[in-house]
Amino acid sequence: MAKVNRARSTSPPDGGWGWMVVAGCFLVTICTRAVTRCISIFFVDFQTYFSQDYAQTAWIHSIVDCVTMLCGLGFALCYSPAIAMVGKYFSRRKALAYGISMSGSGIGIFILAPVVQLLIEQFSWRGALLILGGFVLNLCVCGALMRPITLKDDQTTSEQNHVCRTETQGFQRASPSSTWTKEWVQTCLCGSLQQEYSFLLMSDFVVLAISVLFMAYGCSPLFVYLVPYALSIGVSHQQAAFLMSILGVIDIIGNITFGWLTDRRCLKNYQYICYLFAIGMDGLCYLCLPMLQSLPLLVPFACTFGYFDGAYVTLIPVVTAEIVGTTSLSSALGVVYFLHAVPYLVSPPIAGWLVDTTGSYTAAFLLCGFSMIFSSVLLGFARLVKKMRKTQLQFLAKESDPKLQLWTNGSVAYSVARELDQKDGESVAIAMLGSNPT
Repeated sequence: MAKVNRARSTSPPDGGWGWMVVAGCFLVTICTRAVTRCISIFFVDFQTYFSQDYAQTAWIHSIVDCVTMLCGLGFALCYSPAIAMVGKYFSRRKALAYGISMSGSGIGIFILAPVVQLLIEQFSWRGALLILGGFVLNLCVCGALMRPITLKDDQTTSEQNHVCRTETQGFQRASPSSTWTKEWVQTCLCGSLQQEYSFLLMSDFVVLAISVLFMAYGCSPLFVYLVPYALSIGVSHQQAAFLMSILGVIDIIGNITFGWLTDRRCLKNYQYICYLFAIGMDGLCYLCLPMLQSLPLLVPFACTFGYFDGAYVTLIPVVTAEIVGTTSLSSALGVVYFLHAVPYLVSPPIAGWLVDTTGSYTAAFLLCGFSMIFSSVLLGFARLVKKMRKTQLQFLAKESDPKLQLWTNGSVAYSVARELDQKDGESVAIAMLGSNPT
């Protein structure tokens, strides 16, 4: 096979072929996340055909989401690498690039929701799934757009790994069975892994990981149960599919506008807070959902939830990059999306069990809402504690350096500091005279 030529750059180019990578990631999110979320339209048909309750039927959707985030199988081999590639090509306009890329999920839902409902009516759920499978084959085209790029940091890491591999091969040829050689190989491999995944020991990343678990638990069930909930309150099948379309198109607006807004100078330093705000708003939307019992009330809900869902999805890679840096972004994103797996697996069946047990969607939606709010509060509290600790350390530093403290006291500081310097100079002069009596 032909050898792939890697583009070399000292920093992310913020354009050029990067926009083709954005287009490829956009198509990837349509073929993966949008198709996955449209499975909820099949929910009632699955439930009727297999004669199962809510909890059992929900496993179909939850397993698809879980395996996508958990393994190197199917969608996972497309989704995470495509997102990581966007981060390699953009720095200054990273949030906007991610906003456009992730908007594919919303556009896909907007287009596919009514189309899937029509396909089910025309060809049954089996035929609709076959057609969706053919559509997903477009992922092959998306992969062709992912041209690798080597940045300055990547070159440094690659050179270090190359030196390590060269030395290891030399030692192995010299003494292949030596205990010292085996220890060297193990040390080299452990060093490479430690360098690649050193972010796992960062307290900020640990807090982010815990927050992601609660956020993922809350966000998944809505895309499974919005259509069944709408049908349970008397909304028709077409109108329920229309709700999913609204959710999708507003998700697009959230992706792009929130990405553009948080790239502005006034909000550039507050992307973390914007991320927390978006997650918290989705949690509040969940808490209000049980009170919405008609289509005119569900439409504003779909608009609000869809907008902030698109908003925080756009900022996940941005917040991750802020914590771990660009060099480890690919591995860190892999871990973050991996952490989505278990909540995606268990949350829809748990919500279905609550619906089966209580005969209502209220408990399921409230649990999801509080989970997302807790995710936002946890990250906000961690950031507040970090800021307070930083302020305390700065205060202690000033206390330990009297001259540094004097400089912060206004116009008197200069004269006082000058007097201290003069006294220090006099002390030095006296010491020198004492040591040299002539």
